[in-house]
Amino acid sequence: MNRVVVRYGELSTKGRPVRRNMEEQLRSNLAAALDARDIDGDVERTAGRLIVDTEDADAAADAASDLPGVVSASPARTVAPETDAVYEALAELARERDDEFDTYAVRASRAGDHPFTSPQLEREGGAAVGEAVDAAVDLEDPDIRFEADVRHQVAYVFAERREGPGGLPVGTQEPLVALVSGGIDSPVAAFEAMRHGSPVIPVYVDLGDYGGVDHRARAISACERLAERAPNHDITPYVVDGGETVAHIAQHVDRGRMLSLRRYFFAVAEAIGEQEDAAGIVTGEVLGQKSSQTARNLQVTSAAVEMPVHRPLFSVDKPEIVERAKVLGTFEDAGISAGCNRLAPDKPETKGRLEGLLKVEPDDVFERARADAADAERVDPF
Repeated sequence: MNRVVVRYGELSTKGRPVRRNMEEQLRSNLAAALDARDIDGDVERTAGRLIVDTEDADAAADAASDLPGVVSASPARTVAPETDAVYEALAELARERDDEFDTYAVRASRAGDHPFTSPQLEREGGAAVGEAVDAAVDLEDPDIRFEADVRHQVAYVFAERREGPGGLPVGTQEPLVALVSGGIDSPVAAFEAMRHGSPVIPVYVDLGDYGGVDHRARAISACERLAERAPNHDITPYVVDGGETVAHIAQHVDRGRMLSLRRYFFAVAEAIGEQEDAAGIVTGEVLGQKSSQTARNLQVTSAAVEMPVHRPLFSVDKPEIVERAKVLGTFEDAGISAGCNRLAPDKPETKGRLEGLLKVEPDDVFERARADAADAERVDPF
């Protein structure tokens, strides 16, 4: 294997100038990912896909399949775009498989003017594989699919597609501030924003005495996982010392405490977003998942800022979020105790009203938020 075929989906639906820019951004992101992992390889844009020329196709395919914008990546070998060469490569690939398989199928695609058809490649290529190994053809549900992607001047032969996250390349949309606690939801929400093109600026608010011992550690760890998916973008988190303000809110607000706390978080994020020229705020909130996340309460907390508040997980069920966290690599650290449950009042507010909250919320919450944001430090997760 000396090549990796990298496929993308959503960006291919864009108009030509936009698609060309997005393809170049994805090429740049992939080149940076290879460099970050010390993988030698050159990334080339071709019609409808990227091709990596490398001696370590296996590692390069793993790197590619981690990147937003990539639908799938396949370690492949290159041969001449001729039937005999393709059939021989398919048979050789089948013989070299370490895993056992009882059934197989051959799939082929073509681009350019060739004296053969895709069905012909599949039929005769399938026969070549059948002569090379003891397995039966199953076109509906095979144990393995061998594929030939024949282009104008070269053919790529491969036997696997490593799924990527899809979406758009990071850097094709404006940056967003992401409130990251290190729990299950917020890193997934941040990655969803990245998956649709926005670099994120993570913001972690330290809760002081109300935070767990390892609260900060898990948030920084989550940011490290996010940064790995966009190595040529600055995903360095801001760490905000919010202990005094959090204690101040806890002292003055009872039933609406969690709403006032989130309004403070949003105000901090907005202040940092203004510094960074961000286009909005991302949170991991899910409608109805917690008492502070009812529809009415989301209205109250969103009113704290003028920046748009984006909630990529708004209607996603918890089991699905957990699965996404596992794929992202943030689920295990999310199990570390945060300790912030000590902030929750005995009787949480589920149907908050802004006018009621303003009567009990300290008048200086937003002033404190701006001051805390101004004193924030950026912490390199690596």
